[in-house]
Amino acid sequence: MVTVNLGMLHYILDHVYGAFMHRTKMSPPFFSRGWGGTKLELLERLISQLFPEVEGQNWPPSLIQPIWRTVWETKSACLREGVFRTPCDEQLLGALPLESHNARVAFLVPKLVPPPKMACVVHLAGTGDHTFERRLRLGGPLLKENIATMVLESPFYGQRRPMLQRGAKLLCVSDLLLLGRATIEEARSLLHWLDTEAGFGKMGVCGLSMGHTLLKFDAFMELGGVHAAMVGSLHPTPVATLPFLSPHSAVVAFCEGILKHGTAWEALREDLAAKEASMTLEEVRERMRNVLSLTDVTRFPIPKNPNAVIFVAATDDGYIPKHSVLELQKAWPGSEVRWVTGGHVSSFLLHNGEFRKAIVDGLHRLEWKESSL
Repeated sequence: MVTVNLGMLHYILDHVYGAFMHRTKMSPPFFSRGWGGTKLELLERLISQLFPEVEGQNWPPSLIQPIWRTVWETKSACLREGVFRTPCDEQLLGALPLESHNARVAFLVPKLVPPPKMACVVHLAGTGDHTFERRLRLGGPLLKENIATMVLESPFYGQRRPMLQRGAKLLCVSDLLLLGRATIEEARSLLHWLDTEAGFGKMGVCGLSMGHTLLKFDAFMELGGVHAAMVGSLHPTPVATLPFLSPHSAVVAFCEGILKHGTAWEALREDLAAKEASMTLEEVRERMRNVLSLTDVTRFPIPKNPNAVIFVAATDDGYIPKHSVLELQKAWPGSEVRWVTGGHVSSFLLHNGEFRKAIVDGLHRLEWKESSL
């Protein structure tokens, strides 16, 4: 009788998929146009400004005013789609591609109870998730728990994708930082809108890497969870914070995990050589580590209610090493890590029930707003 190590099979599946996606010519590599020049310098400065010297200095965020249309409606639920101008300031707006200036959201809401008796979770995209569909499928069954789902379309993806960008493959390193900074601003404004305009009794933010973009020959990354952790960390009041299949930093994704094989290291080296002294590929990778260290969530403040932070990670993830998940838990005492059996791709496909349970449990650990009692 042959004993099969399922964990190793899941891990191998991630690597087979990674090799198929990132070592073949079926799609271009990440950052084929280099670092992004002065945009990268701007973004490095703007991201460091996320941490105000005085608590509450960056709050409230810009008020947004979504324009809504109803997609469908039943007796018990309603799906609407909204468009709003990104709340990014003029510097960020100038760096964003024109296609990304307007943000889009889908809003799935139960109708049987008023918003003060309901919770709503903002779902952020894993890189390469161009549609609302997958995250709405994750949130749909939560309607019966009186949990609404708001899905944000990321800058650089879906209808917000720049004309020259192919699929998920961002053209410059600066685009990755710009995507993150804009996503944080938009998610913070959405949470503020849900609180002050819609009047929800509880709120949360989650991010899940979307594994089966492989059907579209697109890459995916794990940064939806990183962005969710950042947004939850910076929120001035307790929110459920739910990073799924997420590393503690983009460094892990691009410099340690499978995506290092899908990065245009030679183009990045040539871009640096044109401006500075010639570098070895190892020096280029070290430069990348330094830049992406800005995305290290362990540098962010501990969320206001760390008990409402639940990480869900995979036991045999070829993209996210276990040490990265445990660094997050160590940085935020009181948070919880839940392990699902599988690799990165298989966990997305097989464990939606575990992700939904984490959403429900994280929200249960919050107090209702006083006005909703």
